[in-house]
Amino acid sequence: MSVLYALLGILYIFLQVITGVIALYQLAISLFGFRHRRMTELLPPQKKFAVIIPAHNEERVVGPLIESIKRQNYPDHLYSIHLIADNCTDHTADVGKRHGAIVHQRTDNTHQGKGYAIEWMLEQLELSGQPYDAVVMFDADNLVDKNFLNIMNDKLCRGHKAIQGYLGVKNPFDTWVSVSLAVSYWYDNRMWQNARQNLGLACALGGTGLCIDYSLLQSIGWNATGLTEDLEFGVRCVEHGVLPIWAHDAIVYDEKPTDFIASFRQRLRWQQGHFQCAKQYMMKMLKEGIRERNLIKFDTGLYLFQPMRALIIFATSLFMFVLKFLVPTRVVDQISNNTVSDILIVVSAILFLQIPLTLFMERKNWRSYFALAIVPLFLWTWGPVTLHAYLTRNNRKWYHTIHKRSIRLDEINTQ
Repeated sequence: MSVLYALLGILYIFLQVITGVIALYQLAISLFGFRHRRMTELLPPQKKFAVIIPAHNEERVVGPLIESIKRQNYPDHLYSIHLIADNCTDHTADVGKRHGAIVHQRTDNTHQGKGYAIEWMLEQLELSGQPYDAVVMFDADNLVDKNFLNIMNDKLCRGHKAIQGYLGVKNPFDTWVSVSLAVSYWYDNRMWQNARQNLGLACALGGTGLCIDYSLLQSIGWNATGLTEDLEFGVRCVEHGVLPIWAHDAIVYDEKPTDFIASFRQRLRWQQGHFQCAKQYMMKMLKEGIRERNLIKFDTGLYLFQPMRALIIFATSLFMFVLKFLVPTRVVDQISNNTVSDILIVVSAILFLQIPLTLFMERKNWRSYFALAIVPLFLWTWGPVTLHAYLTRNNRKWYHTIHKRSIRLDEINTQ
């Protein structure tokens, strides 16, 4: 029995070393997130945008989005709004027309999901022959800051081809779920995305608020029809030597789920898609990163490993909890009490303490700080989500997240 306990201890330490090294790596990266230089001088408007909005039964929220796009500080003749009424059974198309969007109705019950809708829309743009310089994508529930297109124009004019805007939240204080998601996004924006931008690493494309150079789409194609089409396309950009960059001042406000079940299902889809993408690209990115001494590819490979890391943390925690009821306490202490565990606890504590610091640097509403009491609980729920996602990782069915909060840009409080 003692041999078995020793083997369990070795396995436990090995798994902790893996998660600990990655945590230390992320801690080192996050230190570069403290600095942010706000853009002051932008290059004059030049690029022409096709603004794409995939929408499935979004009649309640798509109107305010189109209004916010039409209020851009950008010449009207340099952008057009294309709404994809994707397999809609409500009045999404009518709302879009009423607000001045060009509506494209798509009916395809075989190829369902946002990735397929975008692929179809890009084909329609190609057939139209319109001379666009870039494509911008928003989810139907979003609201867009008035300077968004100006900033994207500036980035494109400076030679960038894949740009991700700041992912804000339009309903952070609705429930404990929405505020937990908001705090998580604000942290990722500053300490993950902005940090990597400062280091010259690839940022993660977030599915909305992204801008893609039209010539890049023509060159490598879209071909991102999985559950996480944004992640898939971003990895393919890195694969082809294109660096996705971060635009911290180009803000898009996204609606977050307000109840736990909706949040669970949404995050389940994200993690399922992440596992699918990791299966296809993770080892390739890690190997090429090491062989070519390319930190961008290696970092992308580590990002693809993140759900597996979350799964390891959850599984080992659950294992140690169950083990307490099966073996003597001294054995559990012998397995769990080690230097690696101590280091992991310290690193995790430092990473968590960065959250209130992020709220301060980003000048978020004072109510955000109360969320610090419940964020640990919400973060823990990623464990069951990730475990479920791993067990159902072959699922490719798209589940639509219902959006209800029809608010306008001027109604959003300072966050």
